[in-house]
Amino acid sequence: MSSKTDPPNPEPAGLPPPDAVATHGQRGISARARIRNYFLTGLIVAGPLALTIYITWWIVGLVDAWVKPLVPAAYWPDTYLPVSIPGFGLIVAFVGLTLLGFLTANLVGRSLVEAGETLLERMPVVSGLYRGIKQIFETAFSPSGTTFRRVGLVQFPTPGTWSIVFIAAAPPRDMAEALPPVGEYVGVFLPCTPNPTTGFFFYLPRRDVLDVPVSVDDAAKLVMSAGLIQPEDQQKRLQALAAQAREPA
Repeated sequence: MSSKTDPPNPEPAGLPPPDAVATHGQRGISARARIRNYFLTGLIVAGPLALTIYITWWIVGLVDAWVKPLVPAAYWPDTYLPVSIPGFGLIVAFVGLTLLGFLTANLVGRSLVEAGETLLERMPVVSGLYRGIKQIFETAFSPSGTTFRRVGLVQFPTPGTWSIVFIAAAPPRDMAEALPPVGEYVGVFLPCTPNPTTGFFFYLPRRDVLDVPVSVDDAAKLVMSAGLIQPEDQQKRLQALAAQAREPA
């Protein structure tokens, strides 16, 4: 029999104390967490940079492939250098388009453009396609064009559900006269997530569209990220406007 004054049995040989095991486990978890955080930080830094470089390189290569067959081989640096120089086609395209715009601004250039447009207008299928594409380009790139400059909220797809829209121009006169007489109408484009270049375009009464103090770029980011990237200091305003709209008149 053992005496009451006998010391407690020591830990089995070869096993560390419990507190040492806990400390080692915490250190292992902490090291794994640090490695994970470092990896995610590096991914956040390198991911957008790599994608930007890839897309830029792809665009430069695409323009070079379009322009290169139009320029004689004697003018390409690739003919005299052992390596290919990307971007030369982009420079040629920029200079060519600038020169075309300069020539079009004078009387001779305008006459040539009008003659070409007259020829296209006489083609049954090409005429409609050319007019539509030309109008899109004039609207998108003209300084005075009616591009998307404002962002709004509409109840879609059901009442009480608010969706982001880009506010466009009012309907043409003939179309506005055909709409029910409920006041001023406005065209809105409702983009889809995550591709804001697709969506729905429709005319709504101006009173049914809530203007929000958000830029078009921030709204596009919000749509593309499915709400993950939100404009700074704007989310509370959106919630306040939506709450105000839900209040009974």
